[in-house]
Amino acid sequence: MIYQRVGNRGIRLGSLFARAHRRNPRARLTLDHDLDLVPGRREFAMGDLQELVDDFSARLWSAGLRTGDLLVLYKSDCFDLTLLACACARIGVVPVLLSAKLDPATAAALVRKLPRPALLTDPSKLATPGLAEIGEHCATVLTVGPWTEGTDLRALTGQPAVPAVDVPADSPLFVTHTSGTTGLPKLAVHTSRTMQARYRPQSLLARLISHRETVAIHVSFVHSRLFTALPIAILHGHSVVLLRDDEPAAVADLLARTRPGLIEAHPNTFKSWEALAHDPLRPLAGTRVFSSTFDAVHPRTVEAMLAASSRRAAVYVQMYGQSEVGPIACQLYTRRRGMPEGRNVGRGFPLSTAIRVSPRGGRTPSREHPGYIEVKSDGRIVTYLGEHERWEAQVHDGWWRMGDVGFKDPRGRLRLQDREIDLIDGVPSTLELEDELLRRLPDIAEIVVVELDDGPAAVLCTQTGEPLDDARWAAAVRDLPVARRVELAQADMPTTSTTKVRRRELVALLERR
Repeated sequence: MIYQRVGNRGIRLGSLFARAHRRNPRARLTLDHDLDLVPGRREFAMGDLQELVDDFSARLWSAGLRTGDLLVLYKSDCFDLTLLACACARIGVVPVLLSAKLDPATAAALVRKLPRPALLTDPSKLATPGLAEIGEHCATVLTVGPWTEGTDLRALTGQPAVPAVDVPADSPLFVTHTSGTTGLPKLAVHTSRTMQARYRPQSLLARLISHRETVAIHVSFVHSRLFTALPIAILHGHSVVLLRDDEPAAVADLLARTRPGLIEAHPNTFKSWEALAHDPLRPLAGTRVFSSTFDAVHPRTVEAMLAASSRRAAVYVQMYGQSEVGPIACQLYTRRRGMPEGRNVGRGFPLSTAIRVSPRGGRTPSREHPGYIEVKSDGRIVTYLGEHERWEAQVHDGWWRMGDVGFKDPRGRLRLQDREIDLIDGVPSTLELEDELLRRLPDIAEIVVVELDDGPAAVLCTQTGEPLDDARWAAAVRDLPVARRVELAQADMPTTSTTKVRRRELVALLERR
């Protein structure tokens, strides 16, 4: 069942900003940080960004990169990562996008899977213990800033223009890594055709607001989601605010000044922004559409976002998906619907994705016996780089196994219960349990239910960092299948580049303690 292949010529990142400029020359992109390669500006016309993409592609070509080469981008977090990926697409270089949050050991393990790639990094990363091992495996080292070895990309200004390269739509476009919540991340290979297939069902989001309104995005610069969220916004003519920092105090002024009509962010980012609902600047008051993917969102967060908006028809759009397949289901929440159901992730996109739930252990999928969630989507990655057998292991009769378990309710809506690896005996759904505890204890900032040697435990952080009162905790869990709690500082919670908690790493951390 391949729906989108007809007429899908593939997404064209190399000319993305030029096309956006033609559609709306007045649109602007605003950053909350400076670019590392060209510091000093935080606001750009779309034509300015295309000039940067053309310039960066000329610098890469001058440094010896050629069509088909692999270039690892592992540098400090910045929007120039996205621009460099577009520059690579323009000349047919395949960027391997690694999050700045990856520790050097993990990054080195991923780079070792590649056949002598080039590496683009910066002095900040090069000074990190353990990064030398990565450089030794790479054929070429490029830097953003001066270093004792390697070619400084900042110094390669004024290079002659390079013609754009026409790369087949089914060739690798870029490589991203999976979240690594269940172990070492995998390297997911995307093509321009698979990315265009993801673009189409999601493009309806941009139609929910006027093209004159601004779109704000806080998504990892190295995540595949940004390469659909950003094109959707700018190709519909919207101005865009791109955020690197998600601290409520840092974003309140910028959001209050730009008044975005649509905000796309990670679910945990919205959770941290619950405090903005009470900010005197009312930075979310003008937002009509809140949108998140990556994980199911907590009901408390949905309610807080909708309450913070002054728009009459405010809506929260929850998309459920995975790096390997993109968003595959969608659920809309409004104020009229009352308390949202966090585990209800909706239905698949018509004519784009199909979803089924296969039995586990021969039992019909239900809340008590959730089954394997499997999908078909033309946006599915084509392989795991260097581990094609692992990719094949997740395909069952043409259906991609998500690694999550759940069931479909009588109305055909998908109910997400847990990651398969996180199932705990006696706990029907850790995610559902976390939803309920967040509802009962509003001063909790983060909570994760995991299984330790002596049974299930709730690992939590409070909003203030102060310990939770024992009596309040006892009252909150009186009828729930978890009694033990462990309190951590929020900075100690191991997270991915999309702010998901690394549950396996968290368990290992607690066991070491």
